[in-house]
Amino acid sequence: MNQTGILLARHHDREALRRALRTNRAEKVRRGAYRSRRPSTGDRFRDADDLARARTLAVAAQLRHVWVSHESAALLHGLRLWQPPDRVHVVQKYRASSASADDIARHRLDLTEDEKVLIDGVATTSLERTVVDCCVALHPLLALVIADHALALGMDRAAALAVLDARRDPRGRRRARLVLELADPGAESAWETWLRYIVVRAGLPRPTVQLQVRTPHGDYRADLGWAEFRLLAEFDGRVKYTPGALGPGHDADRALFDEKRREDHVREEDWGVVRVTASDTPDEVEARVLRRLPPATREALTPLHMLPPPPHHPAVPRAAPARPARPPRPTRKAGPR
Repeated sequence: MNQTGILLARHHDREALRRALRTNRAEKVRRGAYRSRRPSTGDRFRDADDLARARTLAVAAQLRHVWVSHESAALLHGLRLWQPPDRVHVVQKYRASSASADDIARHRLDLTEDEKVLIDGVATTSLERTVVDCCVALHPLLALVIADHALALGMDRAAALAVLDARRDPRGRRRARLVLELADPGAESAWETWLRYIVVRAGLPRPTVQLQVRTPHGDYRADLGWAEFRLLAEFDGRVKYTPGALGPGHDADRALFDEKRREDHVREEDWGVVRVTASDTPDEVEARVLRRLPPATREALTPLHMLPPPPHHPAVPRAAPARPARPPRPTRKAGPR
C-alpha cells in the first residue's frame, strides 16, 4: 500500500488480496486498485466524495506521466463540489488507446511549470489552473461552487484570470470569466452558492454575501442580501434542526428557537427575509425574491442569459411527474345479455 492508502493489485500477492476482500478487510476502488475497508460515515454524499477521491488517487498511482485535473484536482485541493465527478480527470501528452478505461477522462492540454503542483506526492494542476479548467468545462453553477471555495482558501482571482487569458483555446473563455468575476469567498456552502446563482441569473443586483444586520438585540448575519432593498435571503438547511446532526452536544430545539428569535429581531428593523430550502425549485426561489422588490426594479431587470438554469442536485429527490387524467369509461348501453 502506498502513502495515499491505495493498494495496487500488480504490486501485491493476489491470494492475500482475495482473502482480504473475502473477509471485508479491503474494498475495491477501481480496476486493479483497492484500499482498506472504511466504515460508512452515515452520509452517502460524504462517502461518495471519499470514494471519488480514492479513485483519483488510484488512477494517479496506476498511470505514468499524467497530472490530475479538473474536478478530480479540485477534490485533492479540498474544494467543495456540487457533486462528485463520475470520472477521474487527468492531463496527459499522449493519445489514449482504444482500450483505455471509461472511468478516466483524458485531456491533452498544455501546462506550464507554474501550473503543476504535488499534493501528498500526487501530480496535480495548481489551484488557479484547476479552477480555470473547471470554469471552462463545467456547468457555471458547478464551477462557481468550486471558485467560491477556492477564493475562501486563498486563491488569487487576478492570477486565475491571467491563467484563463493565457489559454490558447478561446472556447468557453467568456463564460468562465463571468464565473470568476461572480465568485465570492463568503459563500459557506454549495447551497448558498446555488441561491446566489439563481438571483444573479435573474438579473438582480449582485447581493452582499454574509450581510451584517444590526438590531438592538445584537448583530446578525444573513447568507446574502441587498441593503438598498432591506431584503435578506437565507438558505435553510434542515440539518441544524435535526437532533444530534451536528454532534452530540447539538440542541436542535434550541437552534430552531434561536433562529426564530433572530428572524423576529431582523423583521422588527423592517428587513424582509426570504427563506429557501433545497426542495424549492429555482423558479420558486426567483419568484419569491422578485415579489419583495419594488415594481420599478422588477421591470428593469435584465436576466443573465449566459447562465443556464441550475442543474438538479442528486441529494434532492425529484418530484414525481403528474399522472395524466384517466379518460372517462364509456357508458354501457343497456341491452340483452
